[in-house]
Amino acid sequence: MTVILLVAAPEGLRGHLTRWMVEVSAGVFVGNPSRRIRDRLWELLATRIGDGQAVMVEPATNEQGWAVRTAGRDRWRPVDFDGLILSARPRTQPNQNTPTPR
Repeated sequence: MTVILLVAAPEGLRGHLTRWMVEVSAGVFVGNPSRRIRDRLWELLATRIGDGQAVMVEPATNEQGWAVRTAGRDRWRPVDFDGLILSARPRTQPNQNTPTPR
């Protein structure tokens, strides 16, 4: 099974994904496309996501049984931690107007 999550995606991407997958909630797509179709869908998503974000969870031959791909504005990114894929949130830069704690 493959799951794709779109956040702030440009128009047309959601419609394109519904050709191959079912939209179970706004921006959440579930399906079982072949590896070839998954790779082509990912190429399309990665090139057209713009300022949005795309996350794909797909089957893999690892201990967890799945792998993650991300594209677009990286809020979270997959990190290999001793063979396990974990999600890391990038550090935010402190706001210059916010006072620093003493």
